[in-house]
Amino acid sequence: MTFETTLAADRSDTLREVRLHDRYRDRLDLPVAWNETLDTIVSHRSVRAYRPDPLPAGTIELLVAAAQSAASSSNLQPWSVVAVEDPERKARLAALAGNQKQILQAPLFLLWIVDHNRLHRNGERLATPAEGLHFLESFLLGAVDTSLAAQNAVVALEAIGLGSCYIGGIRNNPAEVAAELGLPPHAFALFGLTVGYPDPDAPASVKPRLPQEAVLFREQYGSPENAPAIAAYDQRLRSFQREQGMIERDWSEQASQRVRGADSLAGRDVLRQVLSGLGFRLD
Repeated sequence: MTFETTLAADRSDTLREVRLHDRYRDRLDLPVAWNETLDTIVSHRSVRAYRPDPLPAGTIELLVAAAQSAASSSNLQPWSVVAVEDPERKARLAALAGNQKQILQAPLFLLWIVDHNRLHRNGERLATPAEGLHFLESFLLGAVDTSLAAQNAVVALEAIGLGSCYIGGIRNNPAEVAAELGLPPHAFALFGLTVGYPDPDAPASVKPRLPQEAVLFREQYGSPENAPAIAAYDQRLRSFQREQGMIERDWSEQASQRVRGADSLAGRDVLRQVLSGLGFRLD
């Protein structure tokens, strides 16, 4: 092995250790060769402040190509994406999503759509019933495929120096969002995604995740008693929050409050009724 090769390997090992420590705020020894793809994935962070710079020509098409390269169950491809760049439309969508300022700042706002309309129309064209689309499984399939596609797009945009943030608040007012986007029946905006160049004056940091012993089981689901791992994570998350100047709050408390009842769902507790109005039976 040459000196240059050894030096490159040492740098790769160091980068791997840094990235994994940032992700877990703890040491995780992984005997794998690091590369740019792994580095992009593990160093992901949500970006909520953007420069006003326009995106390069072809950016949207590149992100869609990456999204369409994701797996799709039975190749049904039950999703679409609406690219919004108009400031006035972004402002209306931002209001519907809880007045999130990153929607206004980002030059591009992508709305990821569970799209059964295309499959319904395909059935009509071929005079074939599309009754299978009315079952809960089909909606779940659409949500899974849409999410896989969006995450592929996120990896791609980060690989070219852009940042993003998922906007689940777009489900706060789904009927109004559908009207704003001109969605046809059997189409539902699952979430939004802001896209732009991160603002260097408001840098985003990697948020630590739960330790692997809390989420990784082998062969069968393990003991649900993982209080020590959760308690350790609470402390690591508080350390992160302190560094970021955020309000310190345990993950345990935050998570429990987020799922405590219908009142904690920001209006999404009526989602089944709204989906029914949009044409999804969910049998």
